[in-house]
Order: sequence, then structure tokens, then C-alpha cells
Amino acid sequence: MITREQIPTVLDHPVYDAEGNKLGDAKHVFLDEATGRPEWVSVKTGMFGTSESFVPIKDATVVEDHLEAPYGKDKIKDAPNVDVDAGGHLSADEEHRLYEHYGIAWDQAWQQANQPGEGGWAHTGTTPAADDTSASDMARGGDEAMTRSEEQMHVGTERREAGRARLRKYVVTEEVQQTVPVRHEEVRIEREPITDANRDDALSGPEISESEHEVTLHAERPVVETEAVPVERVRLDTKEHVEEETVRGRVRKEHIEADTPDRDTDR
Repeated sequence: MITREQIPTVLDHPVYDAEGNKLGDAKHVFLDEATGRPEWVSVKTGMFGTSESFVPIKDATVVEDHLEAPYGKDKIKDAPNVDVDAGGHLSADEEHRLYEHYGIAWDQAWQQANQPGEGGWAHTGTTPAADDTSASDMARGGDEAMTRSEEQMHVGTERREAGRARLRKYVVTEEVQQTVPVRHEEVRIEREPITDANRDDALSGPEISESEHEVTLHAERPVVETEAVPVERVRLDTKEHVEEETVRGRVRKEHIEADTPDRDTDR
């Protein structure tokens, strides 16, 4: 267990788990309202320190400039959520749930708080919020300085789905025109006189007779065939563009004014 004198060494300093993993920074130290001893430390965890987890300080040790807690990282991050801003202290029910989470017997803790000379049992708490002083101011004991705090805005980015693109293949029919030469046969009558060269063929038949001679005509016509031929490959690709975007938010600041006996003194 750390002492009240060690609290300034703990506040705003790193907190490590039992395996040496950094959990975050100590934000508040909570004192037992009856004994005034440190009981709990809240640790800022999560992205940008937006979450606050409670750790029992009874078996924690201060090593150089940081605090080492005898619990695992997952155990601490899974601790019940407690809204300390509402009343500036832990209720008995909230403290009971924290004890159960860390496997600390509630009855045993109650008996330790009621040891003779310890002032009786009371739930752990801090200075009420109406005092306008933080737990760190109270824990330092006798420090008359007032701490001024302000909120800081931390902006990050998250990756989310913005839309989808897809390739779709479908078939269309087009009219294609192409000119090709086609040939055909036509009948042509040829007459030749009787000569010595063809006389024998001319006199081979009867002198006077009737006869027929037939000739087959041929013609070409276009014949169309289609063939599927690969012509290109198409794929989808992504390209990342970086743009500047202005983010606006509200942050709160504390202002400190001094009222002095001399009204002409600047405030």
C-alpha cells in the first residue's frame, strides 16, 4: 500500500500491470473517508485516455516514477465502470462491485476498516465536487495552491465503409456489317463454225434429230460464323486520397480569479 506522502509520485505517472504492461496514467487517488488512507487509484486507459479504470492500491507498489499493480491488464480494463464525476466519491454499491471484481472479500475489507483506532468503516471517497479542488489537491494535504485544469481535444480517425464498387459483365447484341465478294455462274451461248478440227464431232450424230443439253449453274452465298475471342482483362483497384478536414468540438477550461481586500487590484 502506498502512503499519502507517495501520492504526488503516483498522480499523472504511468501505471503498469503485474506483467509489466503499461495501462495508462494515474488520474485520481481515492482515500478512505474514515482512515484517510489511499484505497483506489483510477487509471486513464483506452484510445486518447478516454476510459478510466479503478485499481485497488492496497497491494500496489511505487517503483521509481511509476506504480505497479498486482493485477493483469485485462482484469483492470474489465473493471466495472464508475461515474465519479457525479458525486466526487464512490458509493458503497460501486465499491462493493469493484471488490467483487478483484476478488477481494467485502467482509474482510469492512473488518480492516473497523480496526481499533482506525475510526470505523466508511466507503472510499474524495473531496466533494463543490469544493472546486481535485483529488490530487486534497491528497497532497495542506497544499494551499489551487489546480486549474482544462480539457484538451484529441482527434483521431476511424476506418469505415464508404461505399462499394463492383464489376458486372453482361451481353449485348450489335449489328456488324462486312462486305465479302461472292461469285456465281451465268449461261453464255457460244457459237463456232464447222472446221476441219471439229468436223468429226459435228457429224458423229444423226443428220436430223432432236436433243437436249443441260448445264448446272453454281453461285456463292455468304456464310456467317461467330467465335468467342478474349480481348482484354478488367479489374477493380483502389487508390487512397488524403484530404484535410476541419473538426470542431467544445472543450471546457477552468478559470481562477482572486478576490483581494483591495478592490483596485487586478483580478
